[in-house]
Order: sequence, then structure tokens, then C-alpha cells
Amino acid sequence: MDRSRFRPRGTAVLSLGLAAVALFYLWPGPRHTFDELAGRVDPQVRRSLLDFRAQHPPQQLTVGRATWEYVALGQGPETIVFLHGMTGAYDIWWQQMLALAPYYRVISVTYPPVETLEGLAQGVLAVMDAEGVARAHFVGTSLGGYLAQYLMAAHPDRLHGKVVLGNTFPPNELQRQKNGRLIRVLPLLPEWMIMRIFRRSFQERIYPAAGYSELVLAYMLEQSDGRMSKAQVVARARALLEPFPPADPAALGLQVMIIEADNDPLVEPELRALLKATYPTAEVHTLTGVGHFPYLNAAETYTALLADFFGQR
Repeated sequence: MDRSRFRPRGTAVLSLGLAAVALFYLWPGPRHTFDELAGRVDPQVRRSLLDFRAQHPPQQLTVGRATWEYVALGQGPETIVFLHGMTGAYDIWWQQMLALAPYYRVISVTYPPVETLEGLAQGVLAVMDAEGVARAHFVGTSLGGYLAQYLMAAHPDRLHGKVVLGNTFPPNELQRQKNGRLIRVLPLLPEWMIMRIFRRSFQERIYPAAGYSELVLAYMLEQSDGRMSKAQVVARARALLEPFPPADPAALGLQVMIIEADNDPLVEPELRALLKATYPTAEVHTLTGVGHFPYLNAAETYTALLADFFGQR
């Protein structure tokens, strides 16, 4: 039997299969801007964020192979660096930055796809160097709070004296046991599927815990609808599970404030207790019913805590 006549059909089937796989992985997800998603957000708050973006476009800085985005404003003698969480960008802190800019130099960054805590730390320190900042206070939330702890441990000479750890946890085995397998699988999933998982979490967990804040939902959906990439998600997830020995802030002469929420859907009570046990000298504020992003949906309360801690009230 002449089998050669079957080869074109086999080749066509293979080509169709490869095309189907490519389509599965490259299928585009939704793309929406904050303005498109923010129809239910308070108009003044929506306009405030859009004005901030227009008036303070991010600067870019190449560190190694990664391009960092950041904003810097204010003219105070001391500097506060803001570090966002797993899902976020430089402007997630806009309300706190505008409030503190009259008194401090304030800097906020967006993490590029950098997979290690030291790589993230080097990017943050390079931004500080570019802005002529030798030492700074730090405000970090979630992944940003984890990174702030790493900076305390690995680069204490670059800290000015005060660190805020918001909605975060210390190095621990629980997170690695719970999420290690998922994070190993993430690189294999197509971007649209990863972002769909995030959107579901935003709608079913984050939004209700934030008191159904339309601002939180719109900002988070913007991240999954085109602003955040799969590469950023994978890199941030890997950094979040990296272990390191925590520092002793008292021995370093550092003051720490912990801000937590009693209904945080992403940081369970066991991890909140572990954070407080890791830093027993920290000032602790437990907010009620505000979820994982209180600097967005409880901005006045959150900003007041920062102002008191940094001595501007």
C-alpha cells in the first residue's frame, strides 16, 4: 500500500492541532481601562485617580533586563517608598501619596517581571538611587509588605527608620504548602485563563470583603483586563513564597506599624497572628470589615494612620 497519499492529510491534522493549541494559549482576554470599568465609582474619586495619572505619568528605569515604572513627587526632607501587592501598580497608592506629598518625598513603583526578592529589592533601591534617596521609610502591603520585610533583613542600611506592613504575613511554611503547587502550574496556563481566575477572585472574594467597594472592583478588574501581564503574575507569585530570616526591627532601631483587617480574605487569622508574633514590638491597628485593600476603600482611615505614624497630624 502506498502510504504517501496519507501524509498530506496527517500533516493537515497536525497543523490544525498546533493551530488549536496556539489559539488556546494566545486567545486574547478582555481589555478595559479604569475609566471604562469605573461607571459605579464615586465620580470625584474616579476623577481624582484619572487626574493623578495624567499629572504624574510614570518614569521608566532599566535595571538589569527589567524596566521599572515609578512616580516620585513631593519635596519633603524625608522619603516614603510605597510598595504595592500582588495585583497593583504605582498609582494604587495615589490617595496616600497626595496626602503625604506636602510633607515628604513620596515614591511608588510598579514591579516588572522579576522573580526574586533580591531582584525586586535591587530595582527599588535603583529607583531610590535615581531619585538621590539614600534612605527611606517604607509602606508595603501584601507582597509589598513581604518585600518591605526582606528589605529590613537584607538592606537595613537603606531604611530611614519606619516601616508599615499592611495586610501581609512573614516568611512561613503555610503559604508554601498551600500555594506552592499552584505557582508551579501557573507558567503552563494561558494568560486569559490566569486573568479569568483573578477576575473571579476579585468578584467573589475581594469585592464583598471590601464592603462592595466599586473602586476596589474597578481597579482590580483593570489589572486583569490588560494592565497586568502573565509574566508579572508568575514572577510576583514566586517572589511571594521565597523564604528569608526576618530581621529584628528593635535591634536595627526601626519602628514597625502593622495594619491588618479582621476579614482579610487573602491573609487568614493564623498568618496575621504569626506576623504580630514575628514583630512583637510593632504598633498594631486592626481595621474592621475593610478586606484586603483598605488603602483604597477606607482611604481616609488608612491615610490617617500613616500620617500619625509618620508624624504629620
